[in-house]
Amino acid sequence: MVKQKGDLVFNTFVYVLLAVLGAIALVPLLYVFSVSITPYSEVLKNGGYVIIPKSITFEAYKQLFSESTIPRAFKVTIIITVVGTFLNIVLTTLLAYPLSRKGFPGRKYILFAIVFTFIFNGGIIPTYLIVKSTGMLDSLFSMIVPNIIWSYNVLIMKSFFDNLPEELFESAKIDGAKEFRILWQIVVPLSTPVFLTLCLFYAVSHWNEFFQAIMYVSDRNLYPLQVVVRDILMQTLSSMSNTESMVPAVTMQMAAVISASLPIILVYPFIQKYFTKGMLLGAVKG
Repeated sequence: MVKQKGDLVFNTFVYVLLAVLGAIALVPLLYVFSVSITPYSEVLKNGGYVIIPKSITFEAYKQLFSESTIPRAFKVTIIITVVGTFLNIVLTTLLAYPLSRKGFPGRKYILFAIVFTFIFNGGIIPTYLIVKSTGMLDSLFSMIVPNIIWSYNVLIMKSFFDNLPEELFESAKIDGAKEFRILWQIVVPLSTPVFLTLCLFYAVSHWNEFFQAIMYVSDRNLYPLQVVVRDILMQTLSSMSNTESMVPAVTMQMAAVISASLPIILVYPFIQKYFTKGMLLGAVKG
């Protein structure tokens, strides 16, 4: 097809706009990374702003990981991310699949209860009392169980299952397959896009766990990465009383931010191709 002049102008405008928006998103990240690997003398010389460093040093990272707090926080965060995401996706699937079957008893009432939670929830204090009464305070489960299922993600997965051809289920039942076998051997293999999309949602939430940690955990050995990074930022801010300590403190802050963000940044490109497909198929009923 021959593109018209108006199409070329529009496409050029879109590309330029996307490039500008990409630069707006990329420059702050590049600045944080550059400051984290730049010697403090060069940072000070440039007034605290460095985009492309002339020399590189990893002293901030060495100092950051020389203490036991960051490796321990990484371990805690990895555990709650892996275990939490696995439980999230399993329980979300086990709830969404029966709700996608039109003959499931009480389906409308359960869907109403799920949608109801978008408007009303128990609140912070009742949730804390439940966590306390179940003995989950100062445990990793306190950062996993309270948000083990997201209502929004259940509806996304249910809608995705609704779009699967009904003929697949009918032929499987004719062959004698039960519901769990249909779910495991037919539905799960066909649902890779929505599974990976929701896994990304859940994993990012667990990796960035902060609020539940400060609410339910008082044992510093169980602090996740984001809480430890917050403590590092607060400690370095309190040390900015003189010029000698200010620049190394800023460099340490940037190194902590990059260390907490880099794993998710590296994982996202491998899931990105499934992201749009999973969201569209899970949000639109055909």
